[in-house]
Amino acid sequence: MLLLGYGTTGPWGELMLLLVACAAWASEITFELSDNAKQCFYEEIVQGTKCTLEFQVITGGHYDVDCRLEGPDGSVLYKEMKKQYDSFTFTAFRNGTYKFCFSNEFSTFTHKTVYFDFQVGEDPPLFPSENRATALTQMESACVSIHEALKSVIDYQTHFRLREAQGCSRAEDLNTRVAYWSIGEAIILLVVSIGQVFLLKSFFSDKRTTTTCVAS
Repeated sequence: MLLLGYGTTGPWGELMLLLVACAAWASEITFELSDNAKQCFYEEIVQGTKCTLEFQVITGGHYDVDCRLEGPDGSVLYKEMKKQYDSFTFTAFRNGTYKFCFSNEFSTFTHKTVYFDFQVGEDPPLFPSENRATALTQMESACVSIHEALKSVIDYQTHFRLREAQGCSRAEDLNTRVAYWSIGEAIILLVVSIGQVFLLKSFFSDKRTTTTCVAS
């Protein structure tokens, strides 16, 4: 069972941690990682179990995060700095609690949305007698093939949902920047126009004053 560790997220982060903990039975979690924060998760794993950690930053900043995976003895199995996405597969070398952390401590004002999928062990066989000595029937083989195909479909759907969310975030960010740039250009154009009007008025005012002095 996946356990959630408290990081340096502050009071609002603790509320988010509580909400995530309610869904911690799932191997796939999407959570908010505040600026200058670190979030850790823990998993009890039996020796010899094959595990896969896959993560991706969906929104925030340059879409990067630090990731670190440690064994029960504190040894570092995986460590990457400022990665947008990655996947790491390992086999547990001993029984114990494995810890993996996501850090946004290098960022001072941008929070991130991080998705990760932590798979522990192999899927159970579709049929209890799948590992028997005799061959599977044609019906059973078809069911196994369909099951594997559906698993691939689920993986692709998850991947494309993440890409869609990331693309939507980038589009919204670009739209905001374009809007601010347009407002800035409009203000500059207005200031320049008003300046030109006052400059032209000053020219005519000087000429009228000079003409009045000569007539006197």
